[in-house]
Amino acid sequence: MATLKDRLFTLIQDPRVVKLMRDPKVQRLAVKVFRFRGRVEGAFDERVQRVAGMLNLATQRDLRSLQRRIRHLERELREAEERFTDAEVVREAPARN
Repeated sequence: MATLKDRLFTLIQDPRVVKLMRDPKVQRLAVKVFRFRGRVEGAFDERVQRVAGMLNLATQRDLRSLQRRIRHLERELREAEERFTDAEVVREAPARN
């Protein structure tokens, strides 16, 4: 894989490729290709999500959502514990005096 990356890097530095990439037609084509790739990936992801739902499987999207929910609940729990501790300190303060 590293050799492919090295070859691409070398190719990008080639003056002929640099000149070609400056051509507005080539630039527009490259934009279209990237947009098309994004649409294909989006459609594929949606299909995977649908199939996973039919098979009752968790996807990465589901796991990320659960992880966010867990972080949110942990934060709420810490805040509730802090409020409880503060309330205990306030309640015990008059008993000490």
